This record gives sequence, structure tokens and C-alpha cells, in this order.
Amino acid sequence: MLKTIEATDPAFRDDVLAGLSAPIPAVPARWLYDRRGSELFDEITRLPDYYPTRTETALLERVLPEIAERVRPNSAVVEFGAGSATKTPLLLDAVKPVAYIPVDISGDYLRDSAAEVAERFPSIAVEPVIADFARPFDLPDSIASHPKLGFFPGSTIGNFVPRTATDLLRSFRDLLGCSSQLLIGMDKVKPVERLIAAYDDPTGVTAAFNLNLLERINRELDGDIPIDAFRHEARWNDILSRIEMHLVAVRDVTFTVGGQSFSFAEGSSIHTENSHKYGPRGSRVLLLAGGWTPLAEWSDPAGDFSVILAEALPNRFAP
Repeated sequence: MLKTIEATDPAFRDDVLAGLSAPIPAVPARWLYDRRGSELFDEITRLPDYYPTRTETALLERVLPEIAERVRPNSAVVEFGAGSATKTPLLLDAVKPVAYIPVDISGDYLRDSAAEVAERFPSIAVEPVIADFARPFDLPDSIASHPKLGFFPGSTIGNFVPRTATDLLRSFRDLLGCSSQLLIGMDKVKPVERLIAAYDDPTGVTAAFNLNLLERINRELDGDIPIDAFRHEARWNDILSRIEMHLVAVRDVTFTVGGQSFSFAEGSSIHTENSHKYGPRGSRVLLLAGGWTPLAEWSDPAGDFSVILAEALPNRFAP
């Protein structure tokens, strides 16, 4: 069955106007994922140099039987982000949940992906929730009595700075409840050349994905940003252990959004996304800070990516 919870996004305008006005201009990465952005990201995941999706999928194929043995029977799977056409079916096949709740901010894309899952798994109740999972929202009442398994693949947690990532993990714990489980993917530190290639492909798909944010701003917020005044750039920030995506002005440019005027000098940028990479043990420390106790961790043979199953254990009175 399909049930959709509608939600509006006035926050898009607020985030864009505040971000463009900030001393270091930035727009939250979640706004990259309108319908077109989601389609472009799917295309990115199939590029030869974009290793995370391919590596995580192969890893899940290998270890999901073991993961399924650790997941509680009759669980409801709550996926933070619209379901992957490849990874989500692998999980549902292995775990056999009673319900699947995909949560995503892009309503059209979410409805389409949820409909595909419902058709493929007719015995599973599919209830998409249109929401920004980084902000408070409610789960359907229909899964209240079932154990919960959160699913957060793709190293999406890496899009958030550590403080915000910790807050997000805590919000997942509050939402799913004590004794719930979380299956999360995390990317690892590797040579800079590989990282840059993964986020700045020669065919220009990643550039189109990044620049699509400006097209969305123009379309939805009455903007007149000249798209050709900006270019995509991927940078490695070693001290912060992350890839950064920027839209860099190729010339001095002035434009309006929502009736407000903005000016960018040549070489200045709008920071649009981070992708943090985790060193040994760093991913486990982050989970613990967010209220999740790691139960088991699996990595691919090359050590490029890890998948961790964690549990929201009761809070201890003392160490």
C-alpha cells in the first residue's frame, strides 16, 4: 500500500537567502536534490570514478545475510533519503520487513521510487514520508509497535559537519526509539586523486548536478542568476578531512533572488556540499557521540568503505 504525507518547503527560500548573504556563502546540500538533481545524482552513481555506490553495493551483497541475522524479526525499515534502486531492494530482500518507510525532501522523486518498491515487494507496506530528515518529522502510526531499523546508506552522513552529524544521529535515535537499530554507510579516507576524480568527473555530470542548484533557485525563487557565471569545483580540505563542492564565480556577477540583490567577485564561491571521509575508528566515535553503539562493522577488501550496524542502547546511569 502507498500513503504519502505532503509537506511544504518554505525553508528553501529562507536557507538560500540566508546562505547567499552569509560571510562565507553556502547553501545546505539537501537543496541539491530536487527531481532533476536526484536524477543527476543517480547518473553520478554509475560513473566509473564514483566508487562509493558501487563499493557499498558490492559490500552489502556480501554481508547482508549476516546483517539480516542480527536484525529483529518484523522490523520496519526507515530509510533516510529516497530509496536506491539497487541497495534498497537488497536490504528488503534480506531483512523481509513488515513495512518500508522512505523519507525524502523531493516529493516527486520519492513517490516514484516508493511506487517501484511497492510493485516489487507487494507483501511490504510502503509508506513514503515527504520530509527533510534533518528536521523533526513524525513516522506513520502504523509502525509504532514494530522494531525499527534505520537505513542511512551512501555515506550521506558525510554531508554533515561533525557537530551537525552528531545532532542528526541523535535525532534518528529519538525518532526510532530506544532499542532500535541503524545500518549506516561511511566512506573512508583515501588518496586525494581518487577523491577529486569521484567528485569532478570529466563528462561534466557532477558539474551539472551542482549547477542545477542555481537553475532551481531561478525557477522556484524568482532568481535571475546567470548560470554561465559559475563553474563547479571540487576541493580536498585535509585539515577537515572532507571533499568540498563549490560554485565558483568565473567573473564579477550581480543577480537577484526573491527580490534581494547579491554580488559575487570573480573567484569567490558558494559552498554547496561536503563529503567527510573517516579515518580508523572515527566513524565509531561519531556514532557513539550520536547515541548509537556499534554492534558490527564490515568493509570491502580494499578498505575503501564501511557499513556499520549500531543499536540505540538504553542510557547508562554511569560508565
